[in-house]
Amino acid sequence: METVTLTKPKPLPKLSASSSGKGLKIIPLGGLGEIGKNMLILEYGNDIIVIDCGIMFPPEEMLGIDFVIPDIRYLEERKEKLKGIIITHGHEDHIGALPYLWKKLNVPIWTTKLTAGLIEVKMEEFNISGLPINLIKPGDKIKLGVFEIEFFRVNHSIPDCVGLVIDTPEGLVVHTGDFKFDHSPANPKEKTDIGFLANLAKRKVLLLLSDSTNAEVPGYTPSETEVAEALDNIIGSAPGRVIITSFASLINRIQQVINAAVKHHRKVAISGRTMIDNINIALKLGYLSVPKDVLIDIRDVKKYGDDELIILVTGSQGEERSALVLMAGGEHKAVKIKPGDTVIISSSMIPGNERSIYNTIDNLYRLGAEVIYSRNSGLLNIHVSGHAAQEELKMMIELVKPKYFIPIHGEYHHLYNHAKIAVQTGLDSSKVFVIENGQQVLFSQGRGQILPSRVPAGYVLVDGSGVGDVGNIVLRDRQAMAKEGILVAIMTVDAKSGKLLTSPDIISRGFIYMREREDLVEMTRQKIKELLSHYSYQHPANWPLIKTLIRKDLGEFLYRHTKRKPMVIPVIIEV
Repeated sequence: METVTLTKPKPLPKLSASSSGKGLKIIPLGGLGEIGKNMLILEYGNDIIVIDCGIMFPPEEMLGIDFVIPDIRYLEERKEKLKGIIITHGHEDHIGALPYLWKKLNVPIWTTKLTAGLIEVKMEEFNISGLPINLIKPGDKIKLGVFEIEFFRVNHSIPDCVGLVIDTPEGLVVHTGDFKFDHSPANPKEKTDIGFLANLAKRKVLLLLSDSTNAEVPGYTPSETEVAEALDNIIGSAPGRVIITSFASLINRIQQVINAAVKHHRKVAISGRTMIDNINIALKLGYLSVPKDVLIDIRDVKKYGDDELIILVTGSQGEERSALVLMAGGEHKAVKIKPGDTVIISSSMIPGNERSIYNTIDNLYRLGAEVIYSRNSGLLNIHVSGHAAQEELKMMIELVKPKYFIPIHGEYHHLYNHAKIAVQTGLDSSKVFVIENGQQVLFSQGRGQILPSRVPAGYVLVDGSGVGDVGNIVLRDRQAMAKEGILVAIMTVDAKSGKLLTSPDIISRGFIYMREREDLVEMTRQKIKELLSHYSYQHPANWPLIKTLIRKDLGEFLYRHTKRKPMVIPVIIEV
């Protein structure tokens, strides 16, 4: 790729109060500067629409966190302006935050039939029903406040995906959603509508917002039909059971497995709640075609020969307690991995999940299975991306011919390299904006500029049933405990005199093994006695202050003797 320099947009003349008040604002709350958590605001005057509402898998340093969802304080403060939420497709990074955030927003949702079904299944897990979902299809047009939205077909790794053309008072905005140009997709009806995109150029597009996930991948993304061929070859030659895991939302991939099962006279069993739920809703809505008697109950696998079985399971990302992880750990009730089994991991590795995925792969190997995954599959494409590579990204820009361009959906290096691609196609670099979550771009009177102010767009952490109650302080504590361990010093004192009644009790977790370091344990007890005697000479004692001083001094004492900094927790019990 030739060298391209991106220039920062030149400052524009200050907009008048009236014009700035009526300008179009583009505000990402998620998905720009990260993979996942996609959520984008379009705001004009008293009208706001939101595109997508997804989750992000937490990075490794977010210990114990299940998911990350967008910070919607900006929307909550302007709830009366919100006209609706539009969902482009049914992947978790676009719908996963709805159960956590919809009650706070409580506005209609607009999306396609399959995506609506997947949303309803997800909402049922949270006992949310009666959702105001409005079904749309490519070619439909809706009006939400000042925004007129037209939907067009795009191809991705799940059926029923749409891009958006949003007619605003400032001009046309095109949002691609996640897309690629697959000319031979698993479902021929799922091709990206190139003719529609080409006609957009005649309508003079103000702004293109385009998927950046594969902006660093040269060429074109391989077709989904290559996966069908790979699965057919592996299943046709496998000597025993074939266990396949993929994202539960990849309905087209599931259809390919079903087709291979029929061809090779195998039954298909399913394990994993999300896989079962998604298959059921896809069957109900007509997005999966399964001949009679192909699907069997997972509890009936022992009734068939190994060469008669395919088992579809959750766990492609090594998720704790998922079906594949349970099998790899020997804990699955119905399926025990054994020599002769072939396991296919038909998915990419989401950043942050690599360690858990490789742990699962290692455990499967230990049990005698043959494991086929992206790194060892050779020429077999057992998974292809659903996102456009560089040549397809150029094609999108050249078809739409926008005046301005903002890359979306990706980490900063993805966005930056997508911006370089846009400049290579001939766009003025001053009209290409690389922004991150919380930044605002204002379009007024045909001109765009990045505003200096930001809106809140941080992380909201989901841990179990808690949403947002784990913040940076809790995470720092978890990281400290994980790195250096914890030492609890329990002191029982006389309530009247403040004197120590018994020798301090010490509990160590992740710091030292106390039986092997009895010398240090005894030294620590003596140090605690000295500190308590020194700090509690006045009575009544200021116990909160004393605990703070002991925490500091005892921490320094332990560091001198171990060069480690455990979290020290003094506990004082008055008797």
